[in-house]
Order: sequence, then structure tokens, then C-alpha cells
Amino acid sequence: MSIIALLLLVALLIPIMGIVFDSPIGRALARRLEGPSQEPVAVGELAKKVELLESDVDDLSRAVQELKEENQFLQRLIEEAPPRTLPPPPNA
Repeated sequence: MSIIALLLLVALLIPIMGIVFDSPIGRALARRLEGPSQEPVAVGELAKKVELLESDVDDLSRAVQELKEENQFLQRLIEEAPPRTLPPPPNA
């Protein structure tokens, strides 16, 4: 009787294990057991990229500041210029 019970238990466990392994929880456990799928990027490379981005941001900030100063200068020139009048039309 114990052999039949053991075979019945194994026969029932096969589909149950298939259902558990195919579930989202089973897939998550399998991914966790496999480990990370991507290689971690070297910290040195990231530091270089961040440094390049920071220098680009600094350059852009300076360019924006220069444009603001030029705009202010042109605004002052426009405001301080004497008003111009059109010359009288020629008599025809």
C-alpha cells in the first residue's frame, strides 16, 4: 500500500510543481536564483561620464549668462537711443 501511495503522491506533485514554477512567484524565485542578468557598469566609467556632464552643464550655464548680459546690453541701447522719425516724403 505504501508504494501505491508514494506513486500517487509523486504523480500529484508533478502538476502541482508545474503550476507553482509557472506562476509569477515561481518566476521571480527563478530570476533571483539566476542572479543579475546584466553586468554592472564600472564605477570609474560612471564617474567619468558624470564629470563630462557636469563640465557640459557649466559651459552651458556660462553661455546662458553671456546671452543674458548681451540681451541686457541691447535692451539698454534700444531704450537709450533717441527716438527716430521718418524723413518727410519727397514731393512728387
